[in-house]
Amino acid sequence: MVCCDSSLYPFSPSKVAPIILLVVFLASTAHHVYLNVRYRSWRITGTLPWGGLLFVTGFVMREISAFKPNHLPIFIASTCLLLLAPPVYAVTNYIVLGRVLYYVPYLSPIHPGRVISTFLGLDAVIGAITGNGGARVASPNASPSDISAGKAMLRASIILQLVSFFLFVALEGFFHRRCIRHGLVAPKPSPEANAQSKKLRRILHLMYISSAIISCRHVFRVVEVFQGNEGYLATHEWPLYIFDGLFMFANMVMLNIWHPMRYLPNDNKIYLSKDGVTQRRGPGWVDKRPFILTLVDPFDVAGLFTRKQKDRFWDHEDEHPTVGHEMVGAGKKAGVATAAV
Repeated sequence: MVCCDSSLYPFSPSKVAPIILLVVFLASTAHHVYLNVRYRSWRITGTLPWGGLLFVTGFVMREISAFKPNHLPIFIASTCLLLLAPPVYAVTNYIVLGRVLYYVPYLSPIHPGRVISTFLGLDAVIGAITGNGGARVASPNASPSDISAGKAMLRASIILQLVSFFLFVALEGFFHRRCIRHGLVAPKPSPEANAQSKKLRRILHLMYISSAIISCRHVFRVVEVFQGNEGYLATHEWPLYIFDGLFMFANMVMLNIWHPMRYLPNDNKIYLSKDGVTQRRGPGWVDKRPFILTLVDPFDVAGLFTRKQKDRFWDHEDEHPTVGHEMVGAGKKAGVATAAV
């Protein structure tokens, strides 16, 4: 039921749901700020409170819009903020997986730094398409052809986002399979597994669950766009609060409870030896190729043909000092290592 003739909504927007969601997102965001300070992990998980802040602001705008359903700028602000927030959580997954690959470099299928640059670059392109398409659709002076083109761009961007994320999950699965084959991660929970194996297994499973949650939200948006403005999802409000609200809040709370930095070192130069037990401080994995080449060929396909010898510092692990296991999850002592030559 439309609340008034000039309303931008095809239903009467809820005035209660946005308040509930902005309060719970604000609480989760505040806790993520605390965790980032505790673990000194702003470079790795700083996107979590940022995504939460986007949701809080988006639901504030949604609440205002519920009282002013014919106010176009507020409507657009609310819609854009709620569209932008979930991809920020995807960026968190990219960064965390990159840190996992730094931790186990000898099983990484690509340079860990390329995980972030490749998928973040794809997201930037997709975001540009989304913004362009949304501007065309929302413009009050847009012609029918502009609106049609804008809708096509939105459809393409959402599908590309889904494809990009599935590629990310495939990369994670490939790495996980390598860990199982090399005995670093047990295929099933085992009381005999060492602490490092359990931590690796936990962080990979967290990424799988988070990816599944975000993918469900992406599927919802794909279906909504293809159904059009007259479709069920666009003409009913509850799906938005389920997929953009509860699903994303569940992702936030999961990472509140099992924060990634409980299982990973803060320093990307710390890596796990091939014995699966000892942690060492190495020189770090540096891609010595020119920056432009890393953008054009992030997976170093050319290296497969040239067979250029890579800097396999992990093959000389005896030259690197060991690091105490308290370094994992000990953000307050990030600058202190227990070393033995």
